[in-house]
Amino acid sequence: MLKKILIGFIVLTTMATTAKAEDSVPAIVSQAQEYLDNLSTAEARFVQTAWDGAQIVGTFYLNRPGRLRFEYDAPIEDFIVADGTFIYFYDSQIQEQSSAPIGQTLAYFLLRDDITLNDGKEVQIVEIAEKGNLTTIKLERIDDPGAGSLTLGFSQEPFELKKWRVVDAQDMITEVELFKLQPNVELDKELFIYKNPHKKRGYNQ
Repeated sequence: MLKKILIGFIVLTTMATTAKAEDSVPAIVSQAQEYLDNLSTAEARFVQTAWDGAQIVGTFYLNRPGRLRFEYDAPIEDFIVADGTFIYFYDSQIQEQSSAPIGQTLAYFLLRDDITLNDGKEVQIVEIAEKGNLTTIKLERIDDPGAGSLTLGFSQEPFELKKWRVVDAQDMITEVELFKLQPNVELDKELFIYKNPHKKRGYNQ
């Protein structure tokens, strides 16, 4: 289940208005791209809802390009960390990690150096929706749309990343809602190094 948890960005299930990418307002996309490009680091609390309704709480760290960390509150010892090349998933129950290249995961949408939401090469916008103070932008990989989708949710006043939702290739949904997001904060580099809690040295040290 941990791999399906990777990133879950939320979108409201009942939208007042929905538009395909070709009908979208360019200003909205430009605003989102500029915001994400300027979000070099961030720290936030989050509530994660898995496909089966289970919820867990933790802290999210971002250091673009290429680095993030999901750390869950005790007693959960699982964690996820991206070190710039790979994403590592630590499963505390079996005390083992698995990993995948960042470029093969939906995390790639956020961790790229240059964020372009509709670049015509790797990423395309398939839907934009608005309700109240929330704007959502749904993204897919052009070369493999069946791999799943990522929907980013932004509040308008102030403009800020608030939620995201991941739908994987098996149509499993994971959602994450962010709270108390602190943008462009100083973060310890050690947060983004995979370290096995049960070994003296990490796999990528």
